This record gives sequence, C-alpha cells and structure tokens, in this order.
Amino acid sequence: MDGTTKEIQVTQRFTYANKSETGLTQLYFNDWNHAYANKNTKLAKRFGEEFNRSLHLAKERERGWTEIKTIVGDDYSGLDWKRLGNRDIISINLHEPLAPGESIQLFFTYIVKLPDAKFTAYGFYPNGEYYLKDWYLTPAVFDKEWLLYDNVNLNDLYTEVMETTIHLKYPPKLFLSSNFDQWSNTDFPGGQYINLKGSDRKTCEIILGSNKRFTKHITPHFTILTDLESNKYDAISQGISINRIAQFLTENLGEYPHKNLLVSEFDYNTLPLYGINQLPPFIRPYEEQFQFEMKFLKTATRNFLKETLFLNHRRERWVEDAIGYYLMIKFVEENYPDQKLAGKLSKIWGFKGFNLAQMDFNEQYALFSMLSARKNIDQALTTPNDSLIKFNQKIANGYKAGLGMSYLSAYLGDQKVDSSIVRFYRDHRLDPRVDAEDFRTAIEQVADKNVDWFFDEYVGSDKKIDFKIKKITKLEDSIQVVLKNKQGTNVPISLFGLQKDSVVSHYWFSDIDTSKTVTIPRNGEDRLVLNYDQKIPEFNQRDNWKTLNGFFSSNKKLKFQFFKDTENPYYNQIFYVPIVNFNVYDGVTPGLRIYNKTFLERPFQYDISPTYSFLEKTMVGKASFRYRKYHQKTGLYASTYSFTGSTSHFQTNSRFTTLTPAISLSWRPNDLLSNRRQTLLLRYRGVFRNIDDTLVDEIDTEPDYGVLNLRFGDVDNNILNYTSWFLDAQHSSDFTKLAFEMEYRKLFQSNRQLNLRFYAGKFIRNQTNSDFFSFALDRPTDYMFDLAYLGRSEDSGIYSQQIIIAEGGFKSQLENPFANDWIATTNASTNIWRWVEAYGDIGFIKNRGDDARFVYDSGIRLNLVTDYFELYFPVYSKRGWEIAQDDYGQRIRFVVTISPRTLIGLFTRKWF
Repeated sequence: MDGTTKEIQVTQRFTYANKSETGLTQLYFNDWNHAYANKNTKLAKRFGEEFNRSLHLAKERERGWTEIKTIVGDDYSGLDWKRLGNRDIISINLHEPLAPGESIQLFFTYIVKLPDAKFTAYGFYPNGEYYLKDWYLTPAVFDKEWLLYDNVNLNDLYTEVMETTIHLKYPPKLFLSSNFDQWSNTDFPGGQYINLKGSDRKTCEIILGSNKRFTKHITPHFTILTDLESNKYDAISQGISINRIAQFLTENLGEYPHKNLLVSEFDYNTLPLYGINQLPPFIRPYEEQFQFEMKFLKTATRNFLKETLFLNHRRERWVEDAIGYYLMIKFVEENYPDQKLAGKLSKIWGFKGFNLAQMDFNEQYALFSMLSARKNIDQALTTPNDSLIKFNQKIANGYKAGLGMSYLSAYLGDQKVDSSIVRFYRDHRLDPRVDAEDFRTAIEQVADKNVDWFFDEYVGSDKKIDFKIKKITKLEDSIQVVLKNKQGTNVPISLFGLQKDSVVSHYWFSDIDTSKTVTIPRNGEDRLVLNYDQKIPEFNQRDNWKTLNGFFSSNKKLKFQFFKDTENPYYNQIFYVPIVNFNVYDGVTPGLRIYNKTFLERPFQYDISPTYSFLEKTMVGKASFRYRKYHQKTGLYASTYSFTGSTSHFQTNSRFTTLTPAISLSWRPNDLLSNRRQTLLLRYRGVFRNIDDTLVDEIDTEPDYGVLNLRFGDVDNNILNYTSWFLDAQHSSDFTKLAFEMEYRKLFQSNRQLNLRFYAGKFIRNQTNSDFFSFALDRPTDYMFDLAYLGRSEDSGIYSQQIIIAEGGFKSQLENPFANDWIATTNASTNIWRWVEAYGDIGFIKNRGDDARFVYDSGIRLNLVTDYFELYFPVYSKRGWEIAQDDYGQRIRFVVTISPRTLIGLFTRKWF
C-alpha cells in the first residue's frame, strides 16, 4: 500500500473450486472498489437518486478504481477477461470448461486505487487513516445461475466463503485492526508488514488508524476488538457491559466460531441507532450504560450474524434483520424493562404529558415501521435490498422484521421462537448456501400452530394489518365479541380483557377472513382491547377497544395537547402550537395553530391557524381539511379531497379571502426508488376581496371572482436529470386560458449544469379590461393567490424585488410586461463556477390588437440552493446595459423560501 498515491499493488493467487453440478466456461468476480471509478456506475446513479451529487462532482484524485494488469491461469497462459459494461463485475473466459468438482488456479495482478472516504466511509481519510472493506477481487456466487450484484453502498456483498491469507505492506506509524487473525507483524524501513488469515470468511475488513484506539476484550465466550466507547462511561464498566453482551449473544445464538469479533465505529455508523439516539451527546436522554450497551449490541449482533450466517443479503436480508432486531427487543425486555423511549426526558415537566414520553423503548419499532405504512411506501420484507427506498432500507424494514419475530414469539411462546433461532444458527452456521427457507423450516419444526401466515402474509407481502371490535354482547356468564378484519390480511390477533388498568384475560384468535364471532368467559372485565401489548404492527389502533360499561362511556375523551405527539388510541387528540407569519401588509402575525396531525399520517387531517395582524388590527389566517385515500403502491396510488380557506391582506386595508374545494389524483411508477410523480388536480378557487375606498379607482376588475382550474403535472425530481411539465386550464366568467410549462435540468459529465425552462400561454377567451388576469413576463399578479409573495402589491422597494419563477420567468423588469393574448418564453442558465451561473431569457408576448414583441434579458445567477435561495443580477436586457444604470440595486432579484415545512422537505426528500 502506497500512502502517497493511495494505491494498493495486488498480486493475488486464487483457487476456484466448481461446487455446482454444471460445467463452467466463465467465472465472474466482484470488483466493488471500481464502483467509485466514474459518474456512470450504479453507485453514482444511486447517489443521484438520493439527491447526493458528491460522487458525480468528485475530482479524479478522489475517485477509486481497479486497474487489472493480467489474469493468468494455472498453465501460466493469459486469460481473456472483460468488465461487464460499467459494472463492478469482471468476467473471465476459461480455456476449457471447468467440470463439477474440479478446481483451477488463477493469478491476478492489479492496482486498487482507494477512493476518498467522504463518499461511503470506505477508502482513505485526510488524516492518513484507511478503512478497507470489500476491497479486493472476490468470486461471485453460482447457484444454478450467476448472482451478480453491483456496489450501491448497501454493505451486502454476496461472495463465496473462502480460506484467505493476506500479506500486506502498509505505511509506517499506523495501527492495524481487522476481522482476520493476525501474525508476523514486523516493521521495515519505510513501512510495516503483516500476515492476515481468515478461515470460513467472505472478505477482509481492515482499519488503519493513526493511534491505537482498538481495545481487545477477552470474554469467556470469544474475543472482541472494538473502538466503540463512551467518554462518560468508565473502561471497567464498558468491559462488564461487553461481557454481558457476549454472553447474551452466545446464549441466544450459539458459539461464535471465529477467534475474534470486530466491532468498530465505522460499522456502527453505516447503520446507527436512529431516532432520539442521534441527538447531540450533551442532550441525549439515556443513561450512559444503556446508550453504550445498545450501540454495542446492535453493531456486535450485526457483525456476529454477518460473519457466520452467509445469507444472500441482497435478496434475503430480512432473516438477519428479524433475528438481530428481535434480540435487541429481547435484550431490553430482560435488562431494561422500564426503559422509556424518551429516556430521562419522560420525567421532565412539560414533556412527561406527551404520549411519546410514556412510550416504552421497544415501542419505537412499531412506530417507525408504521411511519412507512401510513405514507403508503412500505415494502414487503422479501423486497430485494437494492429495491428498498432509503427509509425502509435503513429503518422501517429492519424494525418490521424484528417486530414480526416478537409478534410470532407472543403467538407461539418465547421458548419456541428462541429455540428455533438457536437451532437455525447451530445447523447453518458457516453454511455457504443457507437461505430463508432454512429459517422457515427451523421455526415450523418447533411451532405447535400453523405459521404460514407469518411467512406468506407478514413477510412476503406489504398487506396492512388492521382489526377492530365491531360489536360486543354481554351474556350472563360470557361475552360475545364480533371481530372484524378491516384489511383482509389473515393473521392472528390478540384480545385482552382489562379491569381498570390490569390485564385479567388474554386470548388469541386466528383465521378471521372478514369477521368472526367469538365467545369468552366473563372475568370481571370492564374493557376489551385488541393488541393491548402492541406486539402487532397494526395500521390503526384507534378502534381497538370497547368498554363494557355502557354506550356513553365508550366515547373517547378530548385531549388538548401542546405540540405534535404520537397517536394515543384512547383519546381524540387536538394539538396546538404558537406560530408567527409575516407579510408586508399584516406585518408579524402571531397566532395559534390547531391541528390533529400526529407523527403518523392520518387519512383525515385538519389544520386551522388563526393569527392576529398588528398592522391591520384584525384576525387573519388559514384553515384546511383534507382526506387522503391510498390505493395501491404503484399506478394510481392516492386520491385526495380537500377544502381550504385563507384570509390575509394584499394591500393596506384591503383584504382577500379564498375558498377552495379540490380533488387530486396521484400516480407513481412501479419502481418505488423513482422520484417521478404525476398529479391531476381539479379545483375551484373562489376569491373575495374587500378593497380600501382610496384604492377602488385603481382596481379595474370585479372584487370577487371564481376560477375553475384543471392541471396535469409530471415531475421526475432527480438531482442529475430533473424534468417536469404541466398543462393548465383555467375558466371563469371573464376568461378561458391554457398554459404549458416544461423544465429540464441536466448535470453533464463535465460537471456543467444546464437549466432550461419553456412556458407558453394562450387566452381562448378574454373579456377583461385590465392586466390583472394577463400573462406576466417577470412578476405575475397571482390572482389565484398561490404564490408566497412577501409583498404582492409592491412595485418598489426590497419586497418588489422578490421573484418567484412563474409564467414568463424573466428576471429583468421590462416595460409593458403583460400579455392579454399569448406569451411564449424560454429561460436558460448554466454554471460558470460552482454555484455562479449565467442566465438568459428570450420570448415573445402579444396583446390584442398589437404585433407580437420580442423580449430578452441576461445576467448572473447565484444558485445557492436551487428553488430555495437564489440571487439574480441583471446585466443586459431589452432596456440596455442594466448594470450601468443608476438604480441598479433595485433591479437585483431574489428567491427566498421561509416556510419551515418547505425547508424541512429539502433534507427529508432523500429518505422517502
């Protein structure tokens, strides 16, 4: 390894044994280091889908690649090889077929150029450290067919189990840690030399640090190398915790077959504990011991399973997730039964009243998996790892898998599920062809009930689970209960009988296709509750209970609560929070937002925000009511019905009010990773204006009007190739108009970005006598009150310089900017240096009775955050050299977004 060039000169001897029943004429090898080579690898494209341009914009010295010099067979003759397109796979043509049971020796000579670690944590660091994982050529798996997978930063390399010996020379003053066994560590002038050996391993993981931060813990069960630590948790206590976790894993899985287990900060960071655990250290709500043990347990369990259960993680990752997260749930139940999800925050005044504060730590698994289901983006556990959206891949599917095992454990009994895991691990540890069917067999062998539902319904589909108690009838010594399966997912459901807050009875019922009547004995219950212990990830728990004390007592109580919270199924929750809005005419408008939206999405939502205008000394604000119906995952996936209203001021002492009923239909493609969306919107916008008497003469239109609006839009929001277009039709008593807009952004191989936008509009009918409804070149009048103008009626001053790219999209303020007949414009920009761009706009506008006019402008754009914060400096337009004019400061335009919801979307878009 060369510390200057970041290259590793590799001479590799490999013996390939054909263990299949088929003769092989070609062999395939994984070359995952090559995923960083250029902008067209699957890794680069994956980054683009997640709105990450780092690999696309990388400099050549930051990239990684593999340069293969020679591949020679055991007869020392060269073999033909090729890379499969731009993939991380190479194919080797053999001189003659390799028969079943035979083996061949291959000799590789190649250079591994390591990438900058800023992309995925793999590669070299600015401080001279290195993290190597999946870094050398390994054989792809042949299982009736070749299983060829590219590196898309999912840590799921699928390769053959090997006996591997590595002789490594590396730079001086570095300390090496590895999952392989080490011996013969010697120094030589200018470097170090070490031998590493891995038996029944897949790949070698190497960490080269500038200091000796890894500690060896020799437990009674196996040796652990780790650099995980806590500054506020002393070393002796850490050792005790590590021993406890090693014992827990041994008892619940079995004997670890290797000499040491590597548990590193690098591995933890690839899949950390999400949620409250990621708060900054100074406000983390957990005790140091609990925080350390959960962090260590998650990483150790994951590596324990990955080093010994050789599943195809690209196709069957759910098995490892099911075991790993189930063990985490079990560890907390055994060692921290009273641990709250909010930790110490649950005892703080002002927060302890939240339902979130009272949730147990293990309830987070249902919460986060249901977050995905409520948004209709949940995916079956059997979905391939590279087909999962990021939120499901990182969080929801793993949580759902672990929760499913906890569900199964509650149904079958803890001992049966625990023993099935131990049996599965014992029988298939180090098995190179273990798969999900083996896991199913292990569970079925110990189950005394049918568990087909778990694998076919829970694991193998994305069907929702949702039951309700439809009716109860009290008999003399029993209770007759009608259970309804609202989703038709045939899984068992638990029924609890409560007396006050104590469980007095517990039953399981299965085979409920639609509804089922069951009879249970009376044991003093005053309330019946489905899924009381929340072991089942149920879609809606708000209708899970019935009281036995009469009709009126069954009504849920209202609960007014400050700020958003998790759902409490026993209350009708109403949330409130203070807000502050601003526009020029109302000034700062404080108020109160009242809404019912919890952390989980609900079909019906309302949001009412009355605020007070100090400038106008009156109430303003807005309200919305929305019902959203999700259908299937793809195609037509959602229908939304809404009614919104708002009132504010558009000039001094001049108020506008809008009322808008609307229906929208939404489509998405079969690939859930795609950011493409199509929407059809039908709405009626009623506008009512009260205009100041001194301004009446300036208003050339009726104060009140209504517009029927139909719009179809198609957006593919990709950071490398963005495309969108819409067709818009509007009709009112005074006009009918059509408009079309198309926008395209392209980030080229040269890192130059081109932005193009085309807009065209035409009046079919126009009986107006003003430009209030006309097309505009640079600043639409916004008669529909859709645009977030800070000062919508301003024609001078800073607020008049706000621009929202709509209609003509011009940046210069030209004379006669309105068109009451038709308009056609094109806006373009390209980068000069980083976020500094040159822009230009051209177009034609036509008014009735006049010839069409050609218009243009140009200038410099500071594209700081596209669509969120931009500055435009006009240079030359039809008005001449604007930069040389005296009032140039008033011609600078800006785009600004101050909506918190919009800004949050900038950071959450990559997850969903």
